[in-house]
Amino acid sequence: MKATQALHALGQSLWLDNISRKLLTSGTLRRYIDEDSVTGLTSNPTIYDKVIEESSFYDDALKQMSERNKAGEELFFELALQDLTQAADLFAPVHEATGGVDGWVSLEVSPLLADDTDRTIKAAADLHRRAQRPNLFIKIPGTPRGIPAIEETILTGVPVNVTLLFSPQQYLAAAEAYMRGIERRLRAGLHPRVDSVASIFVSRWDVAVNKQVPRELRNCLGIAMAKRTYKAYRELLASSRWSELANRGARPQRLLWASTGSKDPGASDTLYVEALAAPDTINTMPEKTLLAFADHGKVPGVLPVDGGDAESVFAEFARTGVDITTLALQLQREGTQAFDKSWDSLMVCIAAKSAALRKTT
Repeated sequence: MKATQALHALGQSLWLDNISRKLLTSGTLRRYIDEDSVTGLTSNPTIYDKVIEESSFYDDALKQMSERNKAGEELFFELALQDLTQAADLFAPVHEATGGVDGWVSLEVSPLLADDTDRTIKAAADLHRRAQRPNLFIKIPGTPRGIPAIEETILTGVPVNVTLLFSPQQYLAAAEAYMRGIERRLRAGLHPRVDSVASIFVSRWDVAVNKQVPRELRNCLGIAMAKRTYKAYRELLASSRWSELANRGARPQRLLWASTGSKDPGASDTLYVEALAAPDTINTMPEKTLLAFADHGKVPGVLPVDGGDAESVFAEFARTGVDITTLALQLQREGTQAFDKSWDSLMVCIAAKSAALRKTT
């Protein structure tokens, strides 16, 4: 049995953190579904910026849209929706077979809306309406102003992938928003089933501290934080508050591991995938990481529900001067800024390439 199949059999969903027109038209995504147990995917502006700039797969669409006076965000979302609705259709059999638990794709609202709750809510509703696919998540950041947008979006019945979460505290804030949205639906006489996932970014912890800690602590902090978050996740699912919602028909907000490609050249290329194996969770991984894991990965065990050695690892980092609480806030701020930067770069790329293509007419 391939490692990807073993991970799937354990109860963890494997999603691809990538999207491109080539991936769709070449049959590669279809092959990943059939051969590597891939059951969903996520997308982001950085992925699109790179593929639009470095390939010609979007040239015809860019040219046609620009000739119709499409530009900027309007053009990008039309382009992305073409890809993601096609991907959603590929995953539709998985979505149906699992009763909607799996088989999802994700599209995020403009990162520039991170501090604008009302516009985020409107954008999420608009994108989901335009997609017309039941298995499309709208990605909303779990920032202080994103949290109320998540609650309101769940209330309206739009499925949400909460992004930019780094710690148990940030995860629990997102989970609270999800549950409040469900509770408000129940009070309004609406069905409580609105799906959601909470995305915990893992490797960025290690990128932030690896240069300042002893060698034996490198590439340990992200996994320790994942263990602590997994414990919080399991405790929430065992709570009386969640049990009441589940008894009335609500679905758990599944925990998703994001940023699971190894950033340290000296570390295993399957480090985070192997360390984060856990039932009832999702791992969305870059294509390079998926291929590496399929080739030589292993499933050595599962995450401990009690957090395992996480607290002793945090104690070691504290002795080196790492302030976990401060760093979690810093990583979320930096993540928001990085998303903004990627979005700006994508808009510049689209404008430049559209202009160049118009000149070839």
